[in-house]
Amino acid sequence: MRYHEAANFLFDLRRFSPRPGTEATREMLAYLDDPQVPLTTVQIAGSNGKGSTARMLETVLREAGLDVGIYISPHLDDVRERVRVNGRKLSKAALVEFVERIEPYVTENAAAGDAPTFFETLTALALWEFGRREVDVAILEVGIGGRHDATSVVDPVASAVTSITLEHTDFLGETIEEIASDKAAVAPEEAPLVTAATGDALAAIRGEAGEVLRVGTDDDATVSVGADGRDGLEGLVTLSGPDWSVEARLPLLGTHQARNAGVAAALSRQVADVNETELASGLRRATWPGRFEVLDREPLVVLDGAHNPGGCEQVAETLSTFEYDDLHLVVGAMCDKDHRGMAAALPEPDTVITARPDVDRAEDEGVLARAFVIETDADVETRSTVADGLDLALETAGSDDAVLVVGSLYAVREARSRWTRAKVPKRVGSLPEAQAVLEDAHVTDEDAWEMRAQGVHRVLKTRLQPREARTLRDALRSVGGECAISAVDDSERERVDVLLMGTHAQFERVVGRLGDRSHVGSSLAEELRKALSVDVVPDDQGLPWEDGTAVMGILNVTPDSFHDGGEYDALADALDRAEEMIEAGVDIVDVGGESTRPGADPVPVETEHDRVVPVIERLAGRDVTVSVDTRKVEVAEAALEAGADVLNDVSGLEDPSMARLAAEHDASVVVMHSIDTPVDPDHEVHYDDVVEDILDELTERVLLAEKAGLDRSRILVDPGLGFGKSAAENFEVLDRLEELRGLGCPVLIGHSHKSMFELIDRDAEERYEPTIAATALAADRGADVIRVHDAAANVAAVDVVRAAADSDRFEK
Repeated sequence: MRYHEAANFLFDLRRFSPRPGTEATREMLAYLDDPQVPLTTVQIAGSNGKGSTARMLETVLREAGLDVGIYISPHLDDVRERVRVNGRKLSKAALVEFVERIEPYVTENAAAGDAPTFFETLTALALWEFGRREVDVAILEVGIGGRHDATSVVDPVASAVTSITLEHTDFLGETIEEIASDKAAVAPEEAPLVTAATGDALAAIRGEAGEVLRVGTDDDATVSVGADGRDGLEGLVTLSGPDWSVEARLPLLGTHQARNAGVAAALSRQVADVNETELASGLRRATWPGRFEVLDREPLVVLDGAHNPGGCEQVAETLSTFEYDDLHLVVGAMCDKDHRGMAAALPEPDTVITARPDVDRAEDEGVLARAFVIETDADVETRSTVADGLDLALETAGSDDAVLVVGSLYAVREARSRWTRAKVPKRVGSLPEAQAVLEDAHVTDEDAWEMRAQGVHRVLKTRLQPREARTLRDALRSVGGECAISAVDDSERERVDVLLMGTHAQFERVVGRLGDRSHVGSSLAEELRKALSVDVVPDDQGLPWEDGTAVMGILNVTPDSFHDGGEYDALADALDRAEEMIEAGVDIVDVGGESTRPGADPVPVETEHDRVVPVIERLAGRDVTVSVDTRKVEVAEAALEAGADVLNDVSGLEDPSMARLAAEHDASVVVMHSIDTPVDPDHEVHYDDVVEDILDELTERVLLAEKAGLDRSRILVDPGLGFGKSAAENFEVLDRLEELRGLGCPVLIGHSHKSMFELIDRDAEERYEPTIAATALAADRGADVIRVHDAAANVAAVDVVRAAADSDRFEK
């Protein structure tokens, strides 16, 4: 079974209406041998905030060293986002395996008129995946209510109800009390139910659940929450319980998120022996797309998936902490929501642009506009797509204004693609290669065969909304090119893989026409123009990697690094080594004070600081860019103050504060793809496609740095050769290096003396020559930075590649 067939099998279940009750899910799980039975589970219910709370709980528990699965809904871009283990979304292979396993059961029940629903089946998928991965804790976000929700097949060790508003009254009841009572049914048998609810909702919860642990801002709360404002884009909170207290920084802004953090903290201490340091560090790492997410500063651009009056009130409260002149709303909502209530709850706008997300349940933009005409004094316009609405808002807004995209996560999804859409160049030199690339994009076998001849030109892979894809296909075909669209067909209209194929001239003509096409915003045309190098002039910022491949020399001031540990841990030896590399012509010296070799022990902050800072202080005055190789914010800050120019973070910004720090110091940052840091040699990692999975998993990390204020020219991506990848996968990454440019960032390759060369029968003492050969290959493939130990030989290899590429400058 191909992936698109398996995904479409699941999406087809959307035609069966949601229903209350857990019996159908229990029967399906019994067919799967009850994977939920041995799991330690947590349920999180509520009207608003349950997804954010689940995310915060996940990062705290992972910080405490646990393997954590999380099941959330809905998804922003890909159905596999709903099921994650240790931060990685469900693989395509796992989804196919599950569907192959469950298809006979679903078919038999459908024939009997009792087909499982989409949500029931995805819940079974999540529990099946968590069971076979043997996670320590599985966190389940409840869908609707609690008592009759599919997730209530589990016996949780801890549960929460975040907040209560009037919602789903046809399922849950027509009063706050009825809804609260239904949600409180998730209460665990042997622990108090955690809640931030108040008033009548709290009273009803107590009546249903019995023992309650209350989170709030008043003195009577069991867990007290203090929202202490914000520092830039981080909220400052104080949390305290009966025997613990912590001050934390939250990437999720708003008083409501402080309360959610209190709920997550209380749950974490019920589930595991989480200490205050782990709690504070875990909360600091809890990013969550589309929840008051600040994407830009001039103008201020905020995306929030608030979809009911209560959520809109929270958005208004948080936005009030920012200074701006005029407010421009872009709104896309579902047809079953309280549009006038949302309009009244949002901050008073100057302009409103309503648009219809590409979802069957989306409200017509004209109907939505009428609600804002009634409830506000704003100038109201309509656009057919969210992308067009966002384009108009950004064109209208001044640098001191604010643009807020709100109304549903579907609207946020379409707006967010402006910042997250990768454009991946594909190297295709034959018909078989073209057909393979088409099949990897989940094009049907028939279309792959018919279109393969068009693929032996320039090929660019991206992800688009279905109506954007269809418009682009028509445009390319009109000039003789081709556009292949994935066969994945979701009624919720998530983005699909698209392959653009054509000659350079054909792409030039299409890009010139796109701005005038409906369903394709001007921003997409500009993105494609840049990706296809049509009329693009590179910026000149004086960065080492702007003028061809730069060489980064490795300076490990450690006793235990894998290749040169102990050779340069004395200051004098380190400086002599740095001088040698500078004389050899390196552009960057990368100073590291902690080994990340497989199985390496973490180094205390103080030790790492004392190793790297004296070296950096001495190098700061030299004519060379200085980088610090660290994953600790405290070490990074000291290094920047000592004169470092680049932060090389092997954890890939696992701590979001690293990105903010780089922006504050106008430094560059290296964002590496790593499953474990240091590498766990016993951790088996599966990739559907190693390069595309790297691109997918780095997308959010790159965006994190961009949101902090860094231009993508200063965000280097490192695919992490040797970090959670087999030798064969490392060579595949090296071969397909050009595709990494799909993120729009410079690319760094670190291959020096790594175990990947065992694939060609070279042991640890025989990797000098293979390293030089790989350097030449990477430079020829377009690597912007090469990170190596042997400076002189690798500089020479880069010089040879550069001379061959630019031979016209030499006198003949």
